Amino acid sequence: MVSDMDEPQATLLCADDLARHCGYAASAPREQRFPPLEGGRACDVAVVGGGLAGLSAAIELADRGFAVTLLEARDVGSGASGRNGGQALPGLACEPHVIEAQLGLEAARIVWDAGIEALDLIHRRCERFAIDCEWRSGYLLTAVSTRMARRLRATADDFQRFGHASRFIEADEIGNWIASPRFVAALYDARAGHLHPLKYTFGLARAAASLGVTIHERTPVVRLVGGPRSRLETPGGWLSAGRVLLAGNAYLQGIAPQLERRIMPVATYMAAMEPLPEALAASLVPSGAAVCDNNFVLDYFRVSADRRLLFGGGESAGTTMPRGVAAMLRRRITQVFPQLEGTRIESVWGGYVDVTRNRAPDFGRLAARGDGANVYYLQGFSGHGLALTGLAGRIVAEAMAGDARRFDTFARLQHRPFPGGARLRGAALQLGLAWYRLRDALAS
Repeated sequence: MVSDMDEPQATLLCADDLARHCGYAASAPREQRFPPLEGGRACDVAVVGGGLAGLSAAIELADRGFAVTLLEARDVGSGASGRNGGQALPGLACEPHVIEAQLGLEAARIVWDAGIEALDLIHRRCERFAIDCEWRSGYLLTAVSTRMARRLRATADDFQRFGHASRFIEADEIGNWIASPRFVAALYDARAGHLHPLKYTFGLARAAASLGVTIHERTPVVRLVGGPRSRLETPGGWLSAGRVLLAGNAYLQGIAPQLERRIMPVATYMAAMEPLPEALAASLVPSGAAVCDNNFVLDYFRVSADRRLLFGGGESAGTTMPRGVAAMLRRRITQVFPQLEGTRIESVWGGYVDVTRNRAPDFGRLAARGDGANVYYLQGFSGHGLALTGLAGRIVAEAMAGDARRFDTFARLQHRPFPGGARLRGAALQLGLAWYRLRDALAS
């Protein structure tokens, strides 16, 4: 356990280290483990990445009759898929006008509808595979100032334009929805919600294995050689595949540098508080909804099934967890809920979000034709991936099975690389975050 007084020393933001502090692990024990790859193997489709996108694609591909092998560098769910805020949201991280400006209204509607289908897909998979992921419906997008409330109105207008129902909550009724002095308006979405992400990820892994997908953990891909049949080399062997899906997002580890330049790994942090008294836990967000504000450097939180406040916030570049993360999160928590002053933080963890420059998802093939045409990728969910990763897996499976209409719509989105090498990109990100924190503070 971690309190403000005994915060862990700065640790590398690698999945192995951070998993030891993740608050989800205690309530989601492992039921299955999968052996590393040893020797040579062949399959129809090789999936790189054992998170939500890779597992979802593996399920969809197996349903379509493909022989699928999934390679995970660490453990299933050890990246963002198993450690995120647990909020399943509609749409994308970017505003709809970003998609509409590039692709037009008809394509923007296809993309938006895919984001809504992604929510329904969670329920269908939980029912089909008997996954108990502690789903709870409801999502509040909140504003901390009148300026941000105007932006929230624009979001409500976008929802209405694309046929998605929501309720705008004015300042005079916000107290009925959240017991906090911080917010002046909110947008309530009954169709979205929240869940236990590690339980859901483990459930998808169990489902994929039950469909015949071969899963290898502790099997990093160290080299990808393209061709009519791609070859993926690992420390203990190799895998030959007619098609490849790269679904490692921020953890591709150098095997596709041309993709890694198009996303920025942004570190974000979470805290789990000790279990709250039942009445206090129920009073914080009476509807039981997940909550996120609409600042650029935002706070996001929810009350879990075991009455813990799970609170995320703060962003940074770099490869180490900064000192003072627990204290920073405590300040943010008590700014939102002063009544939780003195409540103990039991665990603190962090991980990477794979952000694109325009915050739109980046799906495509490594090449339009030739050796890279059979290598697909899914990345750039920009913090909005819990639901969208599932639908992305379906869309890429459709494409591999011969119907690439939806996949190619997403692939038409243009993405610019972040300038400079990794060191320069990190410095630029820190400056950018400092500017947005100042802008958020001035708007409060």
